[in-house]
Amino acid sequence: MSANNPTTVRVEPGRQDLTIQREFDAPRELVYKAFTDPQLFVQWIGPRRLTMRLEAFEPRTGGSYRYIHVDPEGNEFGFHGVFHEISLERMIQTFEFEGLPEAGHVSLDSMTLEALPGGRTRITVHSVFQSVADRDGMVQSGMEDGLSQGYERLDELLVQMAA
Repeated sequence: MSANNPTTVRVEPGRQDLTIQREFDAPRELVYKAFTDPQLFVQWIGPRRLTMRLEAFEPRTGGSYRYIHVDPEGNEFGFHGVFHEISLERMIQTFEFEGLPEAGHVSLDSMTLEALPGGRTRITVHSVFQSVADRDGMVQSGMEDGLSQGYERLDELLVQMAA
């Protein structure tokens, strides 16, 4: 399914933002549920080789989240943020990777969920970082590969949910 729905990441030189776009062969309501139901969220977020543990997950306006990815060697990678808006059409949240030498490298992520003909959905994520260096560091961390694997896992989960 992922060959039909590639993940695209647009990164323009010298800018402190990036845009991610991906289509899913599922209705917007199911995609939204996969982003907001904690039991579903842990099944797809992140690369395949990592397991996921939710420490907090309140997908509502004003809620917060914290999750930990664990690699096969037992290394843990924490992420956290605050939900500023959660609706079927749009989600706005902050995002921070806890593994950096200094805290405060937060991005503001705005995702739209667009219903497409044929019961399909397009998500568009616009992430704004505090600096070009922060954005470039995120891109160089393997973000695109992790996103692609996570969205492939989401494709698989959406097929199960629709059945």
